[in-house]
Amino acid sequence: MEDKGSIDLVRYGVLWNKVENYEVKFTSMEKKIDDMEADIKKLVLMAERSKGSLWALMGAASVAGGVITWISDMFIKR
Repeated sequence: MEDKGSIDLVRYGVLWNKVENYEVKFTSMEKKIDDMEADIKKLVLMAERSKGSLWALMGAASVAGGVITWISDMFIKR
């Protein structure tokens, strides 16, 4: 018959090992998450910087499309 009040040292050691391994994994996971957050912040900053150039290119394309349409309308009479 097993005594319910005693502690099985082998099972306790296995449990302790699992807890220590979890802490190591958790710490490395925290570092990975911090690195990912830094990368995401860099991507957001890059996207914000490129917004101005996007609008400038869209404006230039609109003007070029209008000029091409006007010129082609002059040469091609209906």
